[in-house]
Amino acid sequence: MNQVKCIGCGGLFPDKEGPVHRYMESCPGCWEVYGTILAREYSDPDYYPVHRMSVDCYAIQHPGTPSPQSIQSVGTHLIRLSLFLEGGLNQNQANNAMLKAIKQKENFVWLEPPESRGEITVIDVVDANSAKEHIKLVKQWAESAWEAWSIHHSTVKSWMRYQICPKQSK
Repeated sequence: MNQVKCIGCGGLFPDKEGPVHRYMESCPGCWEVYGTILAREYSDPDYYPVHRMSVDCYAIQHPGTPSPQSIQSVGTHLIRLSLFLEGGLNQNQANNAMLKAIKQKENFVWLEPPESRGEITVIDVVDANSAKEHIKLVKQWAESAWEAWSIHHSTVKSWMRYQICPKQSK
C-alpha cells in the first residue's frame, strides 16, 4: 500500500480513506493508529500510566489551524506536558494543575507550530511489544514533541505561572 506523510506529525502512514479528528489535522492512517494506542491504554491498566501523555503528544503534533478550539487544545496539552516532563508531576497531579490553568484559556494565543513536531510520532509507539516498552516509547515521544515546541516554552510557562499561581506572576 502507498504511504502518505501526515499533515500533522509528519509520520508516514498507509494512504487510505477514513475518518479524522474534526480540528486536529492528520491523515486517516495516523488517526487510526492513534485510536489503536488509545484502545490499548484504555483496555489494559498496565498501559494506562502514560495515557494522558499520549493524548498530549498527539494533540501538539496535530495542532490544526488557528481557531479557539485549536488554540485551547495546543495550550492545554503543552501545559500538561511541561508539568509531566519539567515539573515531575504524575498523571493526576499534572491533570489537576492543567485543569486550573485552563480556567484562563481566553488568555491563550495561537502558537505557530514548529516545522518539525518531533522525531518520534504515534507510528513509532504503536508496535510496542509490552506495556514496559509502550511506556518507555511514550515518554520518548513526549520528550521529542515537547522539545520540538521549545521556541514556545517561555510562553507556555508564563501561562502556567499566571493561571496556576496568579499572585506569583504579578
